[in-house]
Amino acid sequence: MLSSKQQKTKRLFDLIISLIGIVISSIPLIILVLLSSISTRSFGIFFQERVGKDAEFFILYKIKTFGALRNGEIFLTWFGKFLRKSKFDELPQLFNVLFGNMSMVGPRPDIQGYADKLKEADRIILSVKPGITGPATLKFSNEEELLSEQENPLEFNDKFLWPQKIEINKCYVQEWKMLTDFRCLLKTLRHLF
Repeated sequence: MLSSKQQKTKRLFDLIISLIGIVISSIPLIILVLLSSISTRSFGIFFQERVGKDAEFFILYKIKTFGALRNGEIFLTWFGKFLRKSKFDELPQLFNVLFGNMSMVGPRPDIQGYADKLKEADRIILSVKPGITGPATLKFSNEEELLSEQENPLEFNDKFLWPQKIEINKCYVQEWKMLTDFRCLLKTLRHLF
């Protein structure tokens, strides 16, 4: 578990990087949201409740990748495919970091029914803010592709991916160093560009 000093150091790092990221990406972000609004025929920002630090819920921001048909069915838009592959749909989470709901690096924030149900030693994951990227995110950067190849994606996630992510995330929290966050961010940027 991170000490009070480590948490303050991590928060300062998050504030600096998120502010720089928002300044650099503000114009591209506006363009991406406009294009998403056109492709989904609705406002281009997606809001979803996720599990955060101490199992408290918060609203996560993403660029919308799915549109809705008149019969209520949802579909991945042409632009949404690009956003998900490039991970640019995650850019609005810089505001989550700025507002203090998330960190630049940490375990990914899950939907209700996963992280909030962690037991015993696994709950150490909830002692840190969830991250935009992290060791587990990098290891399973091809997660969507992996799941699309499975006959039962939910079962594959619950029995294979999720347990591995728990172990990686526990190790991240138990052995946290500022250098780890720097390395994760650099690997993420290399992966994107």
